[in-house]
Amino acid sequence: MLDWFVGALRRYPEIALFLSLGIGYWVGGKTWKGFGLGAVTSTLIAAVIIGQLGITISANVKSVFFLLFLFAIGYGVGPQFVRGIAKDGVPQALFAAVQCLLCLGAAWLAARLAGYDMGSAAGLFAGSQTISASMGLATDAINRLGLPADQAHNLLNAMPIAYAVTYIFGTVGSAVLLAMLGPTLLRIDLVAACKAYEERMGGGGKEVGGDGTAWHRFELRAFRLQVGMSVVGQTAAGAEAAMPQARLFVERIRRDGKVIDANADTVLMAGDVVAVAGPRQTLVELIGTEAHEVDDPELLAVPVEGVEILVTSKAVDNKTLTELDRLPAARGVFLRRIRRGATATEIPILPETRLHRGDVVTLVGRTRDTSAAASALGYADRQTNVTDVAFVGAAIALGALLGALVFKVGSVPLTLSTAGGALISGIVFGWLRSVHPTFGRIPSSALWFMNSVGLNVFIAVVGLTAGPGFVAGLKTLGFSLFLWGVFATSLPLILGMYVGKYVFRFDPAILLGCCAGARTTTAALGMICDTAKSQVPGLGYTVTYAVGNTLLTVWGMVIIILMS
Repeated sequence: MLDWFVGALRRYPEIALFLSLGIGYWVGGKTWKGFGLGAVTSTLIAAVIIGQLGITISANVKSVFFLLFLFAIGYGVGPQFVRGIAKDGVPQALFAAVQCLLCLGAAWLAARLAGYDMGSAAGLFAGSQTISASMGLATDAINRLGLPADQAHNLLNAMPIAYAVTYIFGTVGSAVLLAMLGPTLLRIDLVAACKAYEERMGGGGKEVGGDGTAWHRFELRAFRLQVGMSVVGQTAAGAEAAMPQARLFVERIRRDGKVIDANADTVLMAGDVVAVAGPRQTLVELIGTEAHEVDDPELLAVPVEGVEILVTSKAVDNKTLTELDRLPAARGVFLRRIRRGATATEIPILPETRLHRGDVVTLVGRTRDTSAAASALGYADRQTNVTDVAFVGAAIALGALLGALVFKVGSVPLTLSTAGGALISGIVFGWLRSVHPTFGRIPSSALWFMNSVGLNVFIAVVGLTAGPGFVAGLKTLGFSLFLWGVFATSLPLILGMYVGKYVFRFDPAILLGCCAGARTTTAALGMICDTAKSQVPGLGYTVTYAVGNTLLTVWGMVIIILMS
């Protein structure tokens, strides 16, 4: 039975590939006190173990899925990457570039001091900086060196060994350094800093309620207007303006037994029963003490929807929520969520929070009100499971063709490679999609598949191919490789924190978020936000993540050039 199973894996390597993925995702989903190996490392380890059986699989498989992955990465970070290098995100983008140079320098120095070859150096860099994608560009770079086949094979086999040994501390160590040691090293009170930032931005702490809870901040209630009330005789807009500190909207009116939809010009009359939407506290404490509340199910059955809107309008770009609240299109809608960047980082909703093109906001209100808001903000990105495959295929092909071009400076060939071309294509077309969202739709589930499965298929093929030489290589490199990984992970993060504080002078509330973004460590951001008891650190994550993810990936090719 065992012989049959091994024979089946050798005859049908696709079975070994999917088995590696299945084990990798299952093990990677397990955590202990918030930490886990993750799908990438687990898939690599599973593939290496299965690869001991001598599985032969075409290298073209990893190339195809790696291009999908790189395009998805570029597509996701495109809007924030362009904004970071073109507008108000310049300081954060520059900081991310500095942090990435420190990461490259630390890994190169460790490899030089330890005497590692190019393959081990690339794996050390990828693992210590938790940037798996860099191994793809490093692989391309090694293959282009024109080395003898056996030498290139040994270098490529060394890469996943170094990656697997250094990745664990790269993930856990980064989170511990930034979230636990960072505030102590920088001598900042992270909780107090975030509270102070929220106060300056006009906020009042963490939002409670919402999905999955019985309490909701915004409600709809019905009140009967009596003769002599100040709002009688006023338009709906005038009555709403009487309480500027609270966003109240007259949605519907029952008059003479008939229910009518209210608009800004509707005049309120004595005897009307009005359906008012707004903050629960205002409805209970202010209106509830002056007006008689009634139960009118038909009146309160207002058709509402929650819609996600992709912000594309130049007119609202970089405007604060306070400024946007004054727009006519803001009437009748409530902001529930702001998500930004490739990782859909949740941005705190504060009066002075600024919206940027490429943000996705969730609005709740009547359909006609959300439609008006969508027209003013950008594009109502209503849910669909259809991917614009024609766009994806053409964009990847165009990027790969550009990457295939080779230019010679003297005798030195310069090229982006097909992988680098796909990454840049993703950035360009991801940004174009954020500006003109009428084409290039990739649902979040499809983008996740391209991003996660694309990378892990590449990693699985690497592991299956390197399997036979993995154990021997690990014995050769020994425990010292782990220690050099600790060095390469820790040094740039510690230096980066001080650079962010004393050179770029970032606000303490977002400083550690900037560091986490530049190193593309989402696990660290989660721990930082937990330590801060606030989502404010996420404001420093999106631009730096976009720049860091791009540069660290490209460094996979650069470190081969430096080591060669």
